Amino acid sequence: MDYDEVNVKLQEIEELLDKLGKEHPKEISAFSRFLRETLDNKALTTREKELIALALGIAQGCEWCIYLHTQKALAAGAKPEELIEAGLVAVLMAGGPALMHLIPLVKAIENFGKGQKA
Repeated sequence: MDYDEVNVKLQEIEELLDKLGKEHPKEISAFSRFLRETLDNKALTTREKELIALALGIAQGCEWCIYLHTQKALAAGAKPEELIEAGLVAVLMAGGPALMHLIPLVKAIENFGKGQKA
């Protein structure tokens, strides 16, 4: 998957949220409020929360989540080694299928590491 394909996945997230925001504004508004409150720095930093979200995305096999949270974790100061380690924790907990979802993680790290802004 190249940089453009990663961007397509990220764009699909934006398009989905935009569409649902128009069709189901109360639900999406409530989710957005919950998201903002949960991601607010309290006991865990944004970097730590993004690493957790990345691991959960890998464990659940969500490519969109993997790209989004790789991007956000890097932006929050995570190092590529930390992303891989979070991915390996997901594999530890979720098994072999999660291992295969390290493929989009590695591709995302390579793409976001090129200095290109997604």
